[in-house]
Amino acid sequence: MRELIRTTDPTLIPFVTALLAGEDIDCFAMDVHMSALEGSIGILPRRLMVRDKDLFLARAILRDNGIDFEE
Repeated sequence: MRELIRTTDPTLIPFVTALLAGEDIDCFAMDVHMSALEGSIGILPRRLMVRDKDLFLARAILRDNGIDFEE
C-alpha cells in the first residue's frame, strides 16, 4: 500500500474515496481515530492509502479533479 494523500481536511478523505470508488480503486483510510488522542481539534493528518498498482491511476484522478497532493 502507498500513501495517496495526507490531509487535515475532514471532507477531503470521503470525497477522494468516492472518486476512487467510482473508478473501482480500493483505498484505505488510516489515522481516522486519532481524534481521540488529539481531542478532536483536527491537527493530526489522516492518510488515504491505495495499492501500489493503483497509485498511478489514483494520482491521475486527483489531478483531473484539481486535488493537490505530494508525490
